[in-house]
Amino acid sequence: MSIKSEIPLDILEYKVIKFLQQYANNENTRDVVSVHLAKISLMENHLYQDLGFSSRVEMGRFMKEHFPILAQNKPDDKLWKKYIYDSINEVAPACEECKDQINCFRCKVSE
Repeated sequence: MSIKSEIPLDILEYKVIKFLQQYANNENTRDVVSVHLAKISLMENHLYQDLGFSSRVEMGRFMKEHFPILAQNKPDDKLWKKYIYDSINEVAPACEECKDQINCFRCKVSE
């Protein structure tokens, strides 16, 4: 089953930016990192891959550095993109066409 979002990508990007900015640890993270991360979150791969990290561990370190409270609140069994989009009550564009929704970490699309 696939669900197509009716929300334009620019609105999704804005919602992600605003969400991340609430947890930014400094002005640079709020104004630069949040914007970049939101744009990258619209891409089709895992967030860590699209950001150029070699592993989810690197992604976790990055998020702890820039968004420590958000990183502390994220459940261990949820991937970052899924956590961010679930937190804004949306489905990430990559998840709409995912072929592994059954095995996804608490996938909202298949709920």
